[in-house]
Amino acid sequence: MKQSLFESRHKAEWERFALALERLERGKQTSQVSGFPKAYRRLCQHLALAQERGYSSFLIDSLQQQALRGHQQLYRHRSRLGANLLSFILADFPRLVRSEWPFVLVAGLLFFGSLIGVGVLVHAFPELVYNLIPADQVREMQGMYDPVAGHLGRTTERAASEDWVMFGYYVMHNIGIAFQTFASGLLAGVGSAFFLFYNGLVIGAVAGHLSEIGFGQTFWPFVIGHGAFELSAIALAGAAGLKLGWALIAPGRLTRGEALRLAARKSVLLICGVMLFLLIAAFIEAYWSAKTTVTPLTKYAVGAALWALVAMYLLFAGRTRHAPE
Repeated sequence: MKQSLFESRHKAEWERFALALERLERGKQTSQVSGFPKAYRRLCQHLALAQERGYSSFLIDSLQQQALRGHQQLYRHRSRLGANLLSFILADFPRLVRSEWPFVLVAGLLFFGSLIGVGVLVHAFPELVYNLIPADQVREMQGMYDPVAGHLGRTTERAASEDWVMFGYYVMHNIGIAFQTFASGLLAGVGSAFFLFYNGLVIGAVAGHLSEIGFGQTFWPFVIGHGAFELSAIALAGAAGLKLGWALIAPGRLTRGEALRLAARKSVLLICGVMLFLLIAAFIEAYWSAKTTVTPLTKYAVGAALWALVAMYLLFAGRTRHAPE
C-alpha cells in the first residue's frame, strides 16, 4: 500500500487519538476518554506497519511520538488507579464510615443491640430459642458445634483445595447477606432495618443457646476471629441501605430521584469497603477459625486483637493532623 493511501485512510483516526491525548494530558481520566486503550493499540499497529513498509521518517517519527505519549498516559493513569485503591482502603473508606455516623450508629444499634439482647434472653430463658428459630435448625446448629461429634473445624491434614472451596462458600454466603441488607434499603429503609434486626436476632439466639447448653467452648473460639470483620460488614451494609432509604423519605429540596442518586454514590462506596471486610472475614474463617490445632486461648487473643484492629481502623484511619494556628 502506498504511503499516501495509508495516510488518507487513517488520518482521521490519528487526529481523534491526538485529541484524546490532549484531554488526558489536561488531567482527564482514561475512563472519561472513550476507547483510548483500543485506539492506542491501533496506533501501535499502524506504527509497526509504517516501519515494516519503509514509509517516510516524518510519518514514522510522528506516529512514534504519539505512541510514546499514549504509553505515558496509560502508565500514569494505571498507576493512579492503584494509588487511588490504596488510598480508599487506608483512608477514604474509614473517613466515609465516620462521615455517615448517624446511619452507622442506627445500624449498629439495630444489629448488635438485637444480637446481644436476644443472646442474653435466650441464655436466661433457654426455651425461648424455639420461638425464634425452627427446631430443626436448632438441632442442626447443635450438631455442628457439638464438642463430642467433632463436626466443626479441621486438622492440618485437610487439603489446601478444601480450604479454598470453603473460602469461596463463605464469600458467597456473606456477600448474599450483605447485599440483601443493603439493597432492601430501597424499601424506604424498612428492609435494611428489618434484616439488621433479624440477622442480629438469629445470631444472638444461636450464640445464647449454644452457650447455655455448654457448646460455647466450640462456638466462641470459632467465631471470634472472623466475626470482627463479618459482623462489622453486615452492620455497615445496613448503614448503606439506611442511607438509601433516608434519601427517599427526606430528600430535602431535591427530587427523590436526585437525592437517591447522590446517596447511592456514597452507599456504593460503603459497600465496596464492606466487600473488602467480607473477603478478609472469609479468609480468616476458612484458614484460621476452623483450625482445631490452635488452643482456644490463642484464638481468643487473636480474636480480641482483630476486634481492636477493626475498631481502631474505622475510628482513626485516615485522620489528618492539623497544624496549630
